[in-house]
Amino acid sequence: MLTLRPEIPAYGGFALARIQGKVVLIKGAIPGELVTAVVEKEEKDFSRAKVVEIIEPSPFRTEPRCRFFGICGGCRLQFMAHEFQVNMKSHILRDNLKRIGKIELSVSGPVTSENPWNYRLRGQFKIQNNTAGFYMEKTRTIVDIDACPLMSENVNKLFTETKRTVTGMPSEEIHISAGKTSTVLLKIPEGAMSGADERTADKFLQHGFEGVVIQKGKNSFKSWGRAFTTLELDGIEYTVSPLSFFQANWEVNLKVLKEIKDMLAPLKDKRIIDLYSGAGNFSLPLAQHAGEVIAVEENPYAVKDGERNIEINDIHNCRFIKHKAEEYDKLQGCDVLILDPPRPGLTDRVCRNILASKPEQLIYVSCNPATFARDMKKLNKEYELQSVKMIDFFPQTYHIESVAVLDLR
Repeated sequence: MLTLRPEIPAYGGFALARIQGKVVLIKGAIPGELVTAVVEKEEKDFSRAKVVEIIEPSPFRTEPRCRFFGICGGCRLQFMAHEFQVNMKSHILRDNLKRIGKIELSVSGPVTSENPWNYRLRGQFKIQNNTAGFYMEKTRTIVDIDACPLMSENVNKLFTETKRTVTGMPSEEIHISAGKTSTVLLKIPEGAMSGADERTADKFLQHGFEGVVIQKGKNSFKSWGRAFTTLELDGIEYTVSPLSFFQANWEVNLKVLKEIKDMLAPLKDKRIIDLYSGAGNFSLPLAQHAGEVIAVEENPYAVKDGERNIEINDIHNCRFIKHKAEEYDKLQGCDVLILDPPRPGLTDRVCRNILASKPEQLIYVSCNPATFARDMKKLNKEYELQSVKMIDFFPQTYHIESVAVLDLR
C-alpha cells in the first residue's frame, strides 16, 4: 500500500506520481490529491496502481453519475468535473507534442460540447446469453445495463425496447444509430437463425427503426427498409449506413467542421483532397465553397454512402475514390490535404507521399495524441504547425482528439 500525491495527468485516465524516482500511474486519482493506492502491476520502468482511499480530495472530484462506473470499461473520468477533464486533456496533448514531437506550441481553446452527457448518437452494445451492455474493463464479461448516460435519449430508448429481442436470440452485437432517422445493425454468428432473418428484421422495424442490417459472420449482409441514418450536416442531408463510421458526438462534429472551414477560408477555386474521408463528413460541406474535392476512402460502404450523399444533395464538384490512403499517391497539385487517420496515425508511406507532393496546407484531425505528436515530428521537415486544438469528442472518457493546421514552409 502506498500513500501518494500525484503530480500531473497521464493519458489513459491516470494520474502520475513518483516514489523513489520511479513513476507510478494511478487509476482513480486526480493530480494534487493525497491518496492511498495499491500496486496492481509492475512494469520495467513504471508501476500501475489503483486508488483505495482518498485522503485529501481534489475540489474537482465529483460523484459519478452512472451506477456501473468502475465496473463497465467504457468511462474512466466520471469522478472528475467536466471542466477539469477538458483542461487535463489539453495538458496531455501539449505534453505529447513536447515530449514526442519535440514541438513547443500552446494549445488553443478546446472544442467542447455544451452537454457532456447523452451526447452519443451511436452505441455498440455487446450481447452474451441473456445479457446486453458493455464489457467490463480488460475482460469479455458483459455488464448488463438498461441505459448509458453517454448515449442520447433516443439511443437508450431504442436499446431498452429491443434488449429483450436481442437477448432472446444467438446475437453477438447490436449497433444502434439514431439521428433524424434510426438504424440497427445486428451481428449474429455465421449459420445461426437460418430462415428467421425476415421475422427478425420485422421485429426491429416494429420497434421504430427505419432501417435494419443483419450481418452473419464477416461478409454476409442483408438489409431492410432505409438502411442508413440521416443527419443534418451544415445544410447537407448526410446519410450513413451502419457499416460506415460517423462521429457519435454530432454536436462537437459540427463545431469541428466550422473550425476547419474558418481555418481554410477563403476556399474559392481551391483543390482539396480528403484522405480517410469516410462518407464525406468534411468533403461534402467543403465542396460547397471549394473548386474541387476528391474524397479517398477504403471502406466500400462509406464510398457508397458518399456517392449517395452527392446525388441527394446535387453536388457536382466532389467525387469519391475507393482507395487505400497508403497507396494513393496523386497528391500533386493539391492546395489542401485533409487527414483524418485511425488511431495508429499516418504510415511512413503516407508521410513520404505528403513530403514529396508538398500540398500547400494540411488539416490533421487526430484521435491519438501520441501518434499525432509522432506525425508532427515527421511532417516538421517541410511543414510548420500553425495551431492545434483539443477536441473533446468523448466527455467522461480518456480519449483525446485534436485538429491542427500546418502550412508548407
